[in-house]
Amino acid sequence: MDTLSAEQAARLLHVNVKRVQRLARTGQLPGRRVGRRWLFPRAELEALLGRAHGREAKPATAGRIEISARNQLRARVISVLAEGLMAEVRLAIGDQELTSVITRRSAERLDLRAGDTVYAVIKSTEVMIGKERETA
Repeated sequence: MDTLSAEQAARLLHVNVKRVQRLARTGQLPGRRVGRRWLFPRAELEALLGRAHGREAKPATAGRIEISARNQLRARVISVLAEGLMAEVRLAIGDQELTSVITRRSAERLDLRAGDTVYAVIKSTEVMIGKERETA
C-alpha cells in the first residue's frame, strides 16, 4: 500500500498540514497515526478527490471557474519571482501587463510557471481617476 506523510497529503489535497492532521484526528480523512507521524493511504485520498487510477476525473464544470467576482481576466503568466514570504506574479492580459503580489505559499500551491494560463480576479469597491490640471 502506497502511503503519504502528512506533508505529502497536504500537497495532494492543497491544504495546510495542520488541517490534514485535524481532519484525520476527527475521522474526516483516512489516516493512521504511527508514533508521532500521520500516514495516509494514497489510493483513498485520490478516491476522495475523484481520481481514477492516478488520473484526475473531469468535474462537471471542467475548464470553468465559478466565483462571484465579475471581473475575471484571462491572462498568461510572464514571470514569477518568489522572495521570502511573498511572490510577485507578472501577467500579460492582451497587450497590457498586470503585476500581482501574493503569498509564496499560494504561488507554490497553484504551481505557477511562466507561460501558464490563469485568471486575474479583480475585486474592488472603488476605482479612482485622476487627471492633471493645466495651469494658466
